[in-house]
Amino acid sequence: MKTMFKDMIGREIWLEKSPQRIISLVPSQTELLYELGAGDRVVGQTVFCIHPKSGFENTTKVGGTKKVKYDVIDALQPDIIICNKEENTKEIVETLAKSYPVWVSDIYNLKDNAEMILKIGNLVDQFPKALEIVKEIEKNFSYLTVEQKSTCLYLIWKDPYIAVAANTFIHEMLNYAGFENILGHKKRYPEIDLEAMKSFNPKYILLSSEPFPFTEKHIEAIQLIFPDAQVKLVDGEMFSWYGSRLVHAPEYFASMLM
Repeated sequence: MKTMFKDMIGREIWLEKSPQRIISLVPSQTELLYELGAGDRVVGQTVFCIHPKSGFENTTKVGGTKKVKYDVIDALQPDIIICNKEENTKEIVETLAKSYPVWVSDIYNLKDNAEMILKIGNLVDQFPKALEIVKEIEKNFSYLTVEQKSTCLYLIWKDPYIAVAANTFIHEMLNYAGFENILGHKKRYPEIDLEAMKSFNPKYILLSSEPFPFTEKHIEAIQLIFPDAQVKLVDGEMFSWYGSRLVHAPEYFASMLM
């Protein structure tokens, strides 16, 4: 007898049993599967699924998040494939769904994140552990207190510069971390001219470690444009990896404005 599961974009998938051969095309959700105790069932993951290290080293790579190797996926014969609306393309989801059950998440805030963890926990018969993770995230975020927010510009790409605006998970995390996004009036990931941002006079310029790997060498050039701002490298995983990694995010956020 098949059981129906509904993903986060309203699609129904039917499974005859708890999936034993899982492919994940979302780095943060791959990590979650291991944290849930289902890591031994992950038979394929992307080259960006770097956590945990053991999984990255020992599990078959099926490509990236935007371009997958369909022949490798077919060889693995998965029971289910875990995707995300933003991380993966519509073409990938639709192509894979012709042959396999594909479960898609869609996450913008902590509420969505909790729903995703519980749904995936239920999907792999690890609901109690999923609930435990959700409660720990909620507890840790409840400790965050922000008396006054500091304005910021959060950059995720260079040449051209691309920043984070509203209607994104990172924007939500910036609020919890004590920052007011100067691009809160825009949406998603706008391409920007740094010179044009000078009039906003952000107190912080945050350079994410991913997807573009900003390093110390990029700070000087940006500091010349914003001489009065604090230009900081930040751990992009803490701002963009939903799932079990959020257990550790509040501690990181609390340390940033010290």
